Amino acid sequence: MTQPIYKTEKRKARVGERILITYDAYSFGFYENGDVVMVSSVLDEGIKGYGNGWLILHHEYEVIVGEHTPAPNLDEMGYDELVALSEAVMKALRTRSYKLGYDQGRFDADIEATHGTYEKSDQQKRDEIVAQAKEDVETLKMRNRLSKAFTIQVIERPKSRSVEATAKVPNSRKAFYGIAKCAPNDCFNAHIGKAIALRRALGLPVPAEYLNVPQPTEVRVGDVVRGRQANGVEFYEETIQNIKDGAYYYDDGFDFINNAELVIIDDSRTEGGA
Repeated sequence: MTQPIYKTEKRKARVGERILITYDAYSFGFYENGDVVMVSSVLDEGIKGYGNGWLILHHEYEVIVGEHTPAPNLDEMGYDELVALSEAVMKALRTRSYKLGYDQGRFDADIEATHGTYEKSDQQKRDEIVAQAKEDVETLKMRNRLSKAFTIQVIERPKSRSVEATAKVPNSRKAFYGIAKCAPNDCFNAHIGKAIALRRALGLPVPAEYLNVPQPTEVRVGDVVRGRQANGVEFYEETIQNIKDGAYYYDDGFDFINNAELVIIDDSRTEGGA
């Protein structure tokens, strides 16, 4: 186990403080350097600790005024220790997730009490959920970097309208997987897919809003749309490059659509993926 690092002061201790043995000269084996003792009484020549009653001379210790536990060295940990650490991190993430949800609920209630309520459009609701998903993914990745519990990989697959996530335990064959696949009639969004897949890989609950997000209603630059030409003959899929005067431009910027019923099939508005 990782041992804590203590910050100490060289002075006479007070009752209730902890001391660190730094100069074991007269202990006769009853205490040794590195031992931590809680002070029960202070005498002219030294202190006594709770539970042992042995006199510890003032020059044999330093008073502990702070401590911190360094991050564990994963390369030196055994398989069982790594599994125990990963399970502890998962539990902490679940607890924090529920706490953040509760705090958000309180915040929303306060806003509603102060400003009243109004009905948001489906597009506004979707925009908020996408923003939440982006922040969710970055937060989960940041906490994992700090804990070093997993090696995380997230892969977008726009062609199959899915996202896959893997959380692998370092120096181990153990890994956890999560996948998010868009329903055929829904609009694909890679950011929401990443949040769902990553949470599933980490064993975290998936918020209901990620699974029941409203469909987009407003075509924007970067959206992939499906529609038909004005004569109603040919179906096509295009990425919108520009919107001007009611015309939706795609490809090289010269071709456009101005009389068609467009369906947004991907509003990730992100490049890359596999």
